[in-house]
Amino acid sequence: MSEKPLNDLNDLAPLATSVLDAMKADGKMIATAESCTGGLICGVLTEIAGSSAVVDRGFVTYSNEAKTDLLGVPAGLIANVGAVSKEVAIAMAEGALARSRADVTVSVTGIAGPGGGTDEKPVGTVHIAVAARERPTQHLHCWFADKGRQSIRLQTVQTALMSVLNSLESESTY
Repeated sequence: MSEKPLNDLNDLAPLATSVLDAMKADGKMIATAESCTGGLICGVLTEIAGSSAVVDRGFVTYSNEAKTDLLGVPAGLIANVGAVSKEVAIAMAEGALARSRADVTVSVTGIAGPGGGTDEKPVGTVHIAVAARERPTQHLHCWFADKGRQSIRLQTVQTALMSVLNSLESESTY
């Protein structure tokens, strides 16, 4: 990841371009399932001309009900482990895969603050999952420093895009 602090979504354009180029080269499409980022991942991807060849759709599932209604995340799962969890991130990514034409999906769920954190799940806790057809779903648990809501959301977008890129690179080694 870059050493330079992220100031806005424009700082992520080169990374988003790399994701789109890799997806296009592989003939794949992507969908996003976003909670704490509210559509920013899909937004940074679709800011780039030609992204329609690669981006299938974005699910903004900010509420627990949206996660259940749009992605099929079981309400009982959310009640048992919480919306900000490995299990829910995986269910979101796999739900997006099942409900789209995408070959790869990325999901994010977390606590961007300034409130909402607990001792167990402080502000800056984020779960990211990448699902791909006929491959095991990958999960990443992040703890971003609480330097404000925008910082956490931008770091989440950056890490999610890097996770997609890493997934595509690891797929080529199979």
